[in-house]
Amino acid sequence: MFSRFVALGDSFTEGVGDDDPDAPNGVRGWADRVAEQLAHGHDGFAYANLAIRGRLLQQVLDEQLAPALEMKPDLVTMYAGGNDLMRPKADIDALCDDYEAAVEQLAATGATVVLFTGVDGVEDPIFRRMRGRTAVYNEHVRLIAARHGALVVDMWAMRELRDRRLWSADRIHLNTAGHVIIAATVLDTLDVTHDIAPTPLGEAVVRSRKQRRAEDLRWAREHALPWVRRRLRGTSSGDGLTPKRPSLAPITPRG
Repeated sequence: MFSRFVALGDSFTEGVGDDDPDAPNGVRGWADRVAEQLAHGHDGFAYANLAIRGRLLQQVLDEQLAPALEMKPDLVTMYAGGNDLMRPKADIDALCDDYEAAVEQLAATGATVVLFTGVDGVEDPIFRRMRGRTAVYNEHVRLIAARHGALVVDMWAMRELRDRRLWSADRIHLNTAGHVIIAATVLDTLDVTHDIAPTPLGEAVVRSRKQRRAEDLRWAREHALPWVRRRLRGTSSGDGLTPKRPSLAPITPRG
């Protein structure tokens, strides 16, 4: 049984897309849901979530690794690099060298370390262009995990994540249903019994070419252009935010 769970990363781990006005930073997310399950019947359980949206891989390591190590967790999850993959000039090999050094430090503490591969964006005309770069990143993650005894949640292999109904309108962040699936998968990977049951989506609605084009244009206007503007200004969606759970503390299980 795990007693001290620390989650590191960016918006994926912070929980963006799983909106909850009662949660810190206004989001819940898969990591909170995992922590709630681990807390069932375990009075001494504590959880910290250091993730902040918009963070690049090196920022995650610079800002979150040392605090995480100081907490002496027995369970650590880390996903970082997704924001880097969206930048065409990112040196994936060099980034993953730094990533491995961090995983090595975490694994050396004896903690169970859980890593994630990136999702296969083959069904999306925009993110399909990142497919090759994501595949290279994923191979690094698998090798790093193998070398240091980490577990891997292979989101690339989760074909259900290709369904756009599991994603928010921005096409970058999972929605509540998507976060629920990830939480269940993480717990299964840890071989932890849980009662999370993803809701079946049923048959997808087939949209016409005109409808898809209208959706693409709306996405470009409402989400892509603001992202480009932030890049040009050198700002991030996470500017001014602090970690939602900066220190180990109990978490109350929810329904």
